[in-house]
Amino acid sequence: MDSGRWEQIQNLFHRAADRPRSEQRPFLEAECKDDSALLSEVQGLLDEDAGGTCVLDVNVADLAQQLLSSESSPPLAYESFGPYKIKGLLGEGGMGVVYLAERADLGSRVAIKILRDAWLSPARRDRFASEQRTLAQLNHPLIARLYDADTLPDQTPWFAMEYVEGVPFNRYCLDHKLSISERLRLFRSVCEAVQFAHSQAVIHRDLKPSNILVKTDGSVRLLDFGIARQLEALDGPGGQAGINQTLTGMRLMTPAYASPEQILGQAVGVQFDVYSLGVILYEVLAGRLPFDLSNLSPIEAASVIAGQEPARPSSAAQRSADPAQGPSRSSDSSLWADLDVICLTAMHKDVGRRYSSVEALIRDIDHFLASEPLEARSDSVRYRVGKFVRRNRTAVYSTALVLAVIMGLVAFFTVRLATARDAAVAEAARTQRVQRFMLNLFQGGDEAAGPPDDLRVVALLDRGVQQAKALDGEPHLQAELYQTLGSVYEKLGKLEQADSLLHSALERHKQLDGADHPDIAEDLVAIGMLRSDQAQLQEAERMVRQGLEMSKRTLPANHPAVARATAALGEVLENRGNYDQAIQVLEEAVRLQSQSGVDSPDLAASLTELANCHFYAGHYEAADAINRRVLEMDHQIYGSRHPHVAADLINLAAIQFQWGRFADAERFNRQALDITQSWYGKDNPETASAATLLARTLVQEKRLDEAQVLLEQALAVQERFYGKVHPRIASVLSDLGKVDQQHGKLEDAKACFSRMADIYRSVYGNKHYLIGIAVSNLGSVEMEQKHYSLAEAHFRDAVQRFTDSLSERHFNTAIARLKLGRALLRQHRYADAEVESLAGYTILSEQTNPPETWLQNGREDLSAIYMGMNDPEKAKMFQGPLVSASIKDTQVH
Repeated sequence: MDSGRWEQIQNLFHRAADRPRSEQRPFLEAECKDDSALLSEVQGLLDEDAGGTCVLDVNVADLAQQLLSSESSPPLAYESFGPYKIKGLLGEGGMGVVYLAERADLGSRVAIKILRDAWLSPARRDRFASEQRTLAQLNHPLIARLYDADTLPDQTPWFAMEYVEGVPFNRYCLDHKLSISERLRLFRSVCEAVQFAHSQAVIHRDLKPSNILVKTDGSVRLLDFGIARQLEALDGPGGQAGINQTLTGMRLMTPAYASPEQILGQAVGVQFDVYSLGVILYEVLAGRLPFDLSNLSPIEAASVIAGQEPARPSSAAQRSADPAQGPSRSSDSSLWADLDVICLTAMHKDVGRRYSSVEALIRDIDHFLASEPLEARSDSVRYRVGKFVRRNRTAVYSTALVLAVIMGLVAFFTVRLATARDAAVAEAARTQRVQRFMLNLFQGGDEAAGPPDDLRVVALLDRGVQQAKALDGEPHLQAELYQTLGSVYEKLGKLEQADSLLHSALERHKQLDGADHPDIAEDLVAIGMLRSDQAQLQEAERMVRQGLEMSKRTLPANHPAVARATAALGEVLENRGNYDQAIQVLEEAVRLQSQSGVDSPDLAASLTELANCHFYAGHYEAADAINRRVLEMDHQIYGSRHPHVAADLINLAAIQFQWGRFADAERFNRQALDITQSWYGKDNPETASAATLLARTLVQEKRLDEAQVLLEQALAVQERFYGKVHPRIASVLSDLGKVDQQHGKLEDAKACFSRMADIYRSVYGNKHYLIGIAVSNLGSVEMEQKHYSLAEAHFRDAVQRFTDSLSERHFNTAIARLKLGRALLRQHRYADAEVESLAGYTILSEQTNPPETWLQNGREDLSAIYMGMNDPEKAKMFQGPLVSASIKDTQVH
């Protein structure tokens, strides 16, 4: 952009900014006339000017005091951040301050990043929150991990991440005098970390050596995602092109490593990071940056980057003022020619001629290290033969005298290389197609417009489905996309869309692969799990079993897909209430997933379902031990603020609830709700489920009004997502009915419990234990209304259901028999009451850590029963403090 154009933009901006907001647009349209680009650029500046909090809007005295009170960062007002205590300052930048901190209980060190002067601009808070969200989703050994996040009492946000003790990438190469191959291998690790971020739809946008630290063991860590871009939530105005974006971006990026299109504010894409990686490689090979931007203004720097071509790294290395700044230039000139190709292809100003992805850059690095032809180089016969000779020097020289053999070897390896190259090109083309697919999602198909700032997951998925439907010429890719998009729709609760896409994936794979193939097995398992979510459990088990058998036929026994299908079958059996069988299947899945010796997400998920089955089967000690192991694993895998951690806390709370430790259950449930709500938001079924479980604990603590508010909100959310008939609805109704019952609204309570029973019958048939819970609740209401014969019928129904679907020794069976005994006692049928109450009390006494409330209820009823039977000696055995031995000498009459 020339200076005259910039002066025109500035002049129009100031004239428009002096006018009322409502008059600015008409003024610009009149002034710009047919120059739409000029109008767009000035309007962007006006929007940026109006978007953030202006410093001048703050009290001037307060502002001056804060800005002038110290030379650097203000004194830290807090010494502790959650469990972390500050040890010292690590560094500071334009937006945040980073401190070294230590966790006292574990002795581990972390880096605490704090958004300083958060009050200056909402946009800065948004960027800080975006970095936190980005780190939370990037779980990779070469990326610094997020551990925790919160806000200070003054609402200043902070987060704790992995503390990396290392040196910048370029400095490490120099200090250790690494060879070219060693630098490339280390650089390849950097590329792997960036490629992983791209696979999670995250673009770093500020790659430079200081954001890549190398530890003493030689491993790299990628840092600072402060201006990264994500597909789900695009913060700031970066999606629009123009001078507004250029000036804003120049403040956030590092120009020396930024691509021309990034400098010019064009649509965000992975090509930004590919270019930056090219600059970093150029620097560590040549010992200098491709452009000298020192003493240049931002506009001048942008002009250099966008308009000038860099010298070849080989030439730059020769002219380097300090030969120690780069690797030896005395290497084979053909090797340097390949290095020139790699660097300059990664840095090409034409995005179409640049490496299409970081994966393509990695492949050429691998080709170089293996002395193979580069994909980015013109594939001349001389070039290929030269590479072949280097790789097979001994063999070629040893047979040099036999001309026919040499010619045969050359022909053979030339064909072999061509075949390998064709496969590589085909894979590169596939990668480019996936890349174009992702970029089209990101850009909305209009490169000039860029992505809208309010783009959300569902909008992206809907757009992705439309684009996938257009890939009829790429059936394998289309089938993969259908299955991926369908699985994501399922996780978002969009079950109809998921059903359609998963069936489309299945049909495509059948057309392409026949009737018996691992891809088809995976589709069957995915549809089976969808049927489980739809509460069609018999069909779910059938499809998952079919998929598992096909996986076992077509894959090795230790293949991860076999383990995943085994775990899926265990989960379906769990949902059907077949707990003993589910435990056996899930233990097999755990065995398969433990063979690698690594705590993987799949292993953690299978252990969670195994713990759930033990819980439902009444094995609370086993469930508690497994859940605590999973909580520790998930902390390591996901950090402390992830939904998986919330689920682990909910499971631990449920066990405490069953043991009657309601205060502990409430503490776990509140932690889980806080994590879930911060992750999903308030209007989400997962948040509603977490709120329901907290309310259940509050009911037991007699905090009914607080519980009722939570439950009514949860019911509205669940019905909005799942309709009127779904197990989640029944779960909320169960707790709402108990609130109504304790408020004395007995008819309302009966209505809740009756609807709850009807839902479970509709979903599970007529023999599920959950129906027993509903009818037992109905019996309790009938007891309060003194309808003892009706209560007896409900309790007998519940006892039978629990005995059939759980076991006669199960916790639920014991409670139901105690309730039945009380109903019989109220009818003065003492002999019948003794049978049920004594059986329930005996079963309960055999449980690990049985709740004392129910034990005491049983003792009181047995005492009353024996007094009614004129047997005060036996009655006395159940009076006073609990004595477990007292039941052993009691005979049933």
